[in-house]
Amino acid sequence: MASGKTILSENREYWTGRAGGYSKVNQAELRTSQREVWREELRAHIVRQFPDREAGSVQVLEIGTGPGFFAILLAELGYDVTAIDLTPAMLAEAKKNAGALAEKITFLEMNAEALSFPNGSFDVILSRNLTWNLPHPETAYQEWKRVLRPGGMLLNFDANWYHYLFDNAAREGYDADRKATAEQGLHDENIGENFDQMERIAMRVPLSRAARPAWDHSVLSKLGLHVTTDTEAWSRVWSAEEKVNFASTPMFLVHAVHPAAP
Repeated sequence: MASGKTILSENREYWTGRAGGYSKVNQAELRTSQREVWREELRAHIVRQFPDREAGSVQVLEIGTGPGFFAILLAELGYDVTAIDLTPAMLAEAKKNAGALAEKITFLEMNAEALSFPNGSFDVILSRNLTWNLPHPETAYQEWKRVLRPGGMLLNFDANWYHYLFDNAAREGYDADRKATAEQGLHDENIGENFDQMERIAMRVPLSRAARPAWDHSVLSKLGLHVTTDTEAWSRVWSAEEKVNFASTPMFLVHAVHPAAP
């Protein structure tokens, strides 16, 4: 097994090459009803956790912001947003996509597994489609808990994206998704953009083999967080096209709360 540093370097190289294409995906989400769907999803979770707080008083960290989709929505809602990413090219796309809102978002280049923030810096931590890609996801969760305030909340949206590389049933589902996508004349999100390179990375990261979100629930519970998982999150937030493209890898939500100090 290659070192985590090598995987991290390959991740940065891959996502640097994907920055422009991935940004177009986020731009499409911002132009369609997905903007409001996701904005309401995030707002509802935060308001439930902090019903008496003004938006501007809630400090939110988005980890792995990519081209900035979540950060933009959160800034639109009035939250105090910090957004980090490993890849400078992604941060450049995020700032461009944010437009005038970029002045209200703190964008920082940072490794999700080694945060430079002090303990208890944030009320909310969010992430989408990141943890599956990390060389040391358990270390990442330890760091995320460290910078989360007591009473704070973690929202992690992810899926078993590359489990098909290790599981025959998952492979059959993946192949069925490719067939259905082609038959319906939809753009296949798993074709192009150096996809073979991503599969090579996915073969080496640990969560491609894991049973999720059970893995996440176990790790976060051992860290002392109160954890629930929502395996139906995809049904609320995905577009009709995403539901065909990724039918066999439904997006789940890992929701974890840092217990308030006694």
